Amino acid sequence: MSAVQNSDKKDTRLPYRLREPFLSNTEAALFRLLNELMGSRYIVCPKVALTDLFMIVRPNENVHFFNKIFRKHVDFLLCDPKTFTPTFGVEIVKPIAKNGMREADKFIEELFTDAGIPLVHIPSNDKYEPSDLIALFQLAVVKVGSTAAMEGTPDSVPSCPECGKMMVLRVHRNGPDTGKEYYGCIDSPTCPGVVQIR
Repeated sequence: MSAVQNSDKKDTRLPYRLREPFLSNTEAALFRLLNELMGSRYIVCPKVALTDLFMIVRPNENVHFFNKIFRKHVDFLLCDPKTFTPTFGVEIVKPIAKNGMREADKFIEELFTDAGIPLVHIPSNDKYEPSDLIALFQLAVVKVGSTAAMEGTPDSVPSCPECGKMMVLRVHRNGPDTGKEYYGCIDSPTCPGVVQIR
């Protein structure tokens, strides 16, 4: 086979390669211990994208907030095994010489706290002690305290009653409701879905 034919054969392969390893030694050690500690109480999900977990409230008004969570993930998410409701976030944090957490770590903590989900910060290590982890989980629960979860808050965004997609905040431009806000389907005018704000 000629060199040109070999070159053509190589070019047909997509330019993707498996990332190895999927979990670092630190992540794998913590993942194993979390599974041992949680048993059947929680499902431990590694590397969950923040965009799969959180949505942007009124996305047409808050476009710049999307960049803060785009391409970012939480190291582990603990979910209820029956409902898959997120119950705990777990972040491996690197020690910082001065003034505690990095800005990125502070942002993720604020994000989870606002959602009413405890975020457990675990110092990076190759080995973890169960008693240390339990203490950190207890601390995270105390930090969240009585913070209300996203569901049921005035900022919650309904899904479209017609197609099920995300809705965006709009304002009536004419008619008897002129000036009043309502939720319209993100696919409007293709989809006529509307939810009025009472």
